Amino acid sequence: MRFAIFGDIHANLHALEAVLADAKEQGCTHHVCMGDIVGYNAFPKQCLDIVREMDCPVVKGNHDEQASMLGDQDGFNPLAEEAMNWTRDQLTNTDKEWLRTLRLQRQVRDFTIVHATLDTPHKWGYIFNQLDAAASFNYQTTALCFVGHTHTPKAYVRDGSVRTLPLDVLPLQLGKRYLVNVGSVGQPRDGDHRASYVIYDTAKNELTLRRLDYNLEAAQKAILQAGLPAKLAERLAVGR
Repeated sequence: MRFAIFGDIHANLHALEAVLADAKEQGCTHHVCMGDIVGYNAFPKQCLDIVREMDCPVVKGNHDEQASMLGDQDGFNPLAEEAMNWTRDQLTNTDKEWLRTLRLQRQVRDFTIVHATLDTPHKWGYIFNQLDAAASFNYQTTALCFVGHTHTPKAYVRDGSVRTLPLDVLPLQLGKRYLVNVGSVGQPRDGDHRASYVIYDTAKNELTLRRLDYNLEAAQKAILQAGLPAKLAERLAVGR
């Protein structure tokens, strides 16, 4: 099996299409979505429809949760809140109900997926460093766990201590536990504007990080045409 593990699409249809096309070219046989399908960008309905029609394992992200709720957004900055108010208007009641029913975490085959952290998935905490990763490792029951939320691809290993590892091509060793952030399809924040996802090859027991160019200009233009804040278009180009 070759799993395409992707998340934080954030309504960026152009980036999602590039990722799915590349996954097909790379021979991926299965797909897994790490949540935050909606928010920030201009195509929440279209991206949600694609993921739903794929019928693949999906976990709920904080933007997915907020899009399916009524009322103000807890902890959202003004930019995210404005985009979320617009996003809600683009989704049907059926869309929102589907988002509401997503689980916060789940096991797929022999690995775990969660959008935020394993210790408190409902509080939407971030894993930025080894200390954050260590808290999640305490609740990790599988050798491998994929996360999202920070929009930054990164790998941690626990083998006595918790260390970071290069993720470009990462062979997995028996007896060790791995916590892997797959980055973001639709709004990377590591200074690289390209879409990010990870391939998990179960035969090789190996992870590969993929970074892809997509039609950035079209994505930016769609944001502006939708009447969303210009800053959301600008940040796509700088990966922040």
